[in-house]
Amino acid sequence: MSIFVTSDVREGKIERIYANTRYPSVQEGLTFFDAAEKPKISEKAPIENRMLYYVVSFKPSHVFISRDVLGSKPIYFSEDLTISSFKWYFEEEPMKVLPGEVLKISYDGEVIYRKTYSFFDVFEKKAVDDPAEEIIKILEKVKIRDACISFSGGVDSGLLAGIYDAPLISVTASEKEEEWLREAANMLGREIEIFRFSAKDVRDNLRRIVGSIETTNTLQVSIAVPVYFVTKFAKELGYNKVVFGQGADELFGGYKRYEHVVGKALEDTLIEDIRRIGEDNLERDSKIAYKNEVMPILPYLSFDMIEVALAIPASEKVKRVEGSVIRKYVLREAAKKVIPKEIAMRDKKAIQYSTGTYKILEKLAREEKLPLEEYLKRVGHGSGS
Repeated sequence: MSIFVTSDVREGKIERIYANTRYPSVQEGLTFFDAAEKPKISEKAPIENRMLYYVVSFKPSHVFISRDVLGSKPIYFSEDLTISSFKWYFEEEPMKVLPGEVLKISYDGEVIYRKTYSFFDVFEKKAVDDPAEEIIKILEKVKIRDACISFSGGVDSGLLAGIYDAPLISVTASEKEEEWLREAANMLGREIEIFRFSAKDVRDNLRRIVGSIETTNTLQVSIAVPVYFVTKFAKELGYNKVVFGQGADELFGGYKRYEHVVGKALEDTLIEDIRRIGEDNLERDSKIAYKNEVMPILPYLSFDMIEVALAIPASEKVKRVEGSVIRKYVLREAAKKVIPKEIAMRDKKAIQYSTGTYKILEKLAREEKLPLEEYLKRVGHGSGS
């Protein structure tokens, strides 16, 4: 869980607050937040807080709520000043705090201030002489303590494993992928802990996973399954922080569909994808992390890294070389300075396919004689807390 707040209000004044927060959310007095440090509480919060965050603060005359411009951490509210990271906590459909939004709500439920900052209100392109070197420098600035790395054997997590001296863990249902994970870890001179999940593991946990992410969308669920297992596995191993490679695909051109887009259209697509990363990916992963009480650490989504990535031409991210297309070209060039070329240049499948998750979901649906979409809706019916 993250934050669940209800309050008693009489004649426009708050009399009592009932709050339940669990790691990684923090409560300091009447301020609740999830961030690397306590966010600044101001009307320019999305600009002044150069980090991923949400913050809720009870002031004498109003409640202050804000999220970072990427919308990394979900937060919902209702007119009666119920506030939560999950929709299921509300009796009726709640209102959602938008990415980059600042809200002030009076204690009688009236919105007295509302402003939404845009992506380019927060980020600007920085001049970069050597993008590969700059990428490494920024990653080295991120302090990793008491955490493990979610290692997939590709360039994103491989570069993180090359920079950070943190234990490696992974989850998969694929024997072939497990073999590669062990081989890649060995190339790095590292040990790795791997959890091989089965169809039974997926079936036994699927309702909880769907309830956590609050959607039965096939793509979202198929990605959520391995993310859920890796956070659960980390917790069982004694870690409450997990380093993920999220953001690298959007920032540096990692998705297969980018190969079919060129020029300004590619530039625009990459920017739109990073602007939507909260809604498309981070909200889902945050809800899973909240459910398993694990803190995700996302080095690629430091604000300095985003600004460096914006300055790199799209043609250097999705590079055409002698008739071939190399996705994440500049990131691979950076990685080759730190890790073996075999890992830096490995072309990896999407997580739902490489881990075998999608096949398992299809198998479970076939066993119930249902299309996958209908099977997930049935599993998710009535799921919540």
